[in-house]
Amino acid sequence: MWGSSYSGAHVLHLTAFDRRIKAAVAQVPLVDGWANAQRLMRPDVFAGFQQALAEDRLARYRGEEGGKVPVVAPEGEPSALPTPDSYEWFMETGRSIAPNWRNEVSLESMEKFLEYNPAANISRISPTPLLMIVGGNDALTLTDLAVAAYERALEPKALVIASGAHFDAYTEPGLSETAIPAVEWFERFLLGRQFVEVETGR
Repeated sequence: MWGSSYSGAHVLHLTAFDRRIKAAVAQVPLVDGWANAQRLMRPDVFAGFQQALAEDRLARYRGEEGGKVPVVAPEGEPSALPTPDSYEWFMETGRSIAPNWRNEVSLESMEKFLEYNPAANISRISPTPLLMIVGGNDALTLTDLAVAAYERALEPKALVIASGAHFDAYTEPGLSETAIPAVEWFERFLLGRQFVEVETGR
């Protein structure tokens, strides 16, 4: 299983519980929604965000339509991903290759995001091999949070710290720093294991 960013979070959660997964790669993963949000927002903004979520929840319970927030916005404006590189990447990608993308996410989804702690059970991933690829200058899924989560994982595991920021994982030269180790990880633990089984006759 391979996933990146929020999908990287799903890799961590699922691999802890599903033994059908034989090897896992979590690239620039979210590891803790609450801790991540606290780091990306000022305390007063975070408190206001929580209040907005609570009010939206009550409105939905009354049968009203839930509210939405932009995924990205210019610096200083409210958004789900409040970093300058998020705004630049999503707006450019939306313009160039995803013209039908809508710059909005429900407040209900943001509430679920705060509740999501995909690395809570990272120690249970073992004995499934885990590779974490972390951006060395990641301001979105924060580098130090990811490294701290990795340290709680058990063997077999490996850590790659790429030189760039979050979105550098998707284009060159950062793509080579992230994709090549991932391919090698799967070759080692999937193809290599398969060859051993053939050679031993099992």
